[in-house]
Amino acid sequence: MQIVMRLDVMMAKRKMTVTQLAKETGLSAVNITRIKNGRLQGIRFSSLVLLCDALHCKPGDLIDYMSDEEFEEEFGYPPERDE
Repeated sequence: MQIVMRLDVMMAKRKMTVTQLAKETGLSAVNITRIKNGRLQGIRFSSLVLLCDALHCKPGDLIDYMSDEEFEEEFGYPPERDE
């Protein structure tokens, strides 16, 4: 099973760029891009609160949980494994 970030989807729904979201949240554009691309090991609750406030959403709108098969079907490659 995989946890997948859906920040890109919510940003598109709100028509918000990384730069705009960084300005509204106070988070760096680099960190927002890492979250958006799923290239992070974890996210602080305080950052999640800032993102949810700025995007007017709930944490469940930003975070999804899917099976390995669903992940591969959606992204076209198998999930990376931490060994």
